[in-house]
Amino acid sequence: MDADDIGRRLAHLRTEHRDLDAAIVALASMPQTDQLQVARLKRRKLAIKDEIAMLGDQLIPDIIA
Repeated sequence: MDADDIGRRLAHLRTEHRDLDAAIVALASMPQTDQLQVARLKRRKLAIKDEIAMLGDQLIPDIIA
């Protein structure tokens, strides 16, 4: 993957992360919340966060001091 591919993937993941956050808030505010669904969304959101961090590290060159 080159830097452009990584940038596009990061933009997509950040959008999905924001959408999941909004979905979790909306689902949690409902009177009869499906806790299993909320947990699944939170796990997916965390996996996306980890992938964002990994891809971000690939864009930043290692500097040995």
